[in-house]
Amino acid sequence: MENNDKKTPSNNISRAKFLKTSALAAGFYIVPRHVLGRGFTAPSDKLYIACVGCGGEGENDINHYANAPKKNAQVAFLCDVDDRPGAARRKQFPAAKFYRDWREMFEKESKNFDAVSVAIPDHNHAIVGLNAMKLKKHLYLQKPLTHDIYEARILTQAAAKYKVVTQMGDQGASGDGMRLMREWIEAGLIGDIQKVYNWTNRPVWPQGIPWPSAKPPVPKELNWDLWLGTAEYVDYIDNLVPFNWRGWWRFGTGALGDMACHIIGPSFKLFGLGSPTEVTCDASTIYSGIFQEADYPESIPVSTKLRYTFKLKDGRDLQLYWMDGGFTPDRVEEIGDGDEGLEMASMDDYEGGSLFIGSKGKMSCGWGGLYPRLLPLSRNKEINIPPKYLRVTGAEDGHWAQWVDACIAGYGNMEVDSPFEGYAGPLTETVLMGNLLLRCFNLKTKVTRHDPVYGDRVEYTTPGRYLNYKWDGANMRITNFEPANQFIKREYRNGWGKLEL
Repeated sequence: MENNDKKTPSNNISRAKFLKTSALAAGFYIVPRHVLGRGFTAPSDKLYIACVGCGGEGENDINHYANAPKKNAQVAFLCDVDDRPGAARRKQFPAAKFYRDWREMFEKESKNFDAVSVAIPDHNHAIVGLNAMKLKKHLYLQKPLTHDIYEARILTQAAAKYKVVTQMGDQGASGDGMRLMREWIEAGLIGDIQKVYNWTNRPVWPQGIPWPSAKPPVPKELNWDLWLGTAEYVDYIDNLVPFNWRGWWRFGTGALGDMACHIIGPSFKLFGLGSPTEVTCDASTIYSGIFQEADYPESIPVSTKLRYTFKLKDGRDLQLYWMDGGFTPDRVEEIGDGDEGLEMASMDDYEGGSLFIGSKGKMSCGWGGLYPRLLPLSRNKEINIPPKYLRVTGAEDGHWAQWVDACIAGYGNMEVDSPFEGYAGPLTETVLMGNLLLRCFNLKTKVTRHDPVYGDRVEYTTPGRYLNYKWDGANMRITNFEPANQFIKREYRNGWGKLEL
């Protein structure tokens, strides 16, 4: 696949000529700032956005751009491989030109938009995002940033190389809760953090299941080949689109990938975390018999537990736990009895939450740092910490507008809360490093053993279990279990190129 890394038109182009020749069929002019050159201001100073993915989170993103408080964002182009969500957005934005293939849109329209917003299945995040940045387009990319660790590293490097404004779609990062908890921690309200527990109710889609054997027809509205994109070709699977792809390793990243950027994110921001030094895991299995070669290897486990170890700046170790599929931390005594205490402490948040254990007390919050509470709850009546950090207008709902404003301001002129560099990239690498372990948990090795009764027979062992995986973050490698490294980077299907800067 070509990168379509077209050169920006020269700055001596006639502005009048450009306005005359760049009208869209939809009936309005798009004049990105980079085309006009220095000294010119784009009409209305709007950010013209090409949106890849029209359903689910894509619909949510698009609506936030359309409703940006300053009215400084224009949904200029729409792209989706599925006509069902595509038709709904086309009706909503009749002036926006529609494409099925993002590659065609990038090739034909790259002069006519400033930024790209991507909300599609995880396995195609990186290829779309990198090619957008190569075109010098600002990028809003849904969580998790990528499907693989290597992809996250490349996108982080690309943001710096191409000097574009980037934002991951973890809106809690812009919420008031993040700032409030930082103020509490810096004021010493809970002392030194020793452990953090994180959990989610997910998955809320099928996992731990065998690969389907049925071969139903592809819906007429769906371009299956484009939907597969970088993934190895397989026949269409019923009920995979638009939601249940999350439970398959070749497309999704499971409950961890879906929610951990939201839920682990507060710890990353509050403690300035980078790469973990080691990680351990535990996971559910459907059947672990010694005579069975694999336990549904295509499907992500139903429930998982992970423990990350980080080295803090002061030299102490921080233990960060992840739980999904029904696992939660033990109820702490500070909450007391009854469901009301759980609700008030944000411990029953449907999406999940975090529990911080400090040397002087405890703190909890919902996903993305929402609804922070000191424990016991009575302590919240005594808080008298003056605000220290500027809040984002609109809090988590301002996450999209913050990115729009930063794009208009230009790279390096305004901060965003989830940039690839320094935050979203390293966070995504850590999340996906957990998935690397989960893929190793059910790896099996064939051995031949001699039984005194039955003689020689083939059995399978699970060498990837019960290990403390040592992680070399700088070089993206597990140093004490080589089979794990096969999951750091995957090969793309023929015709979809390679992920290279």
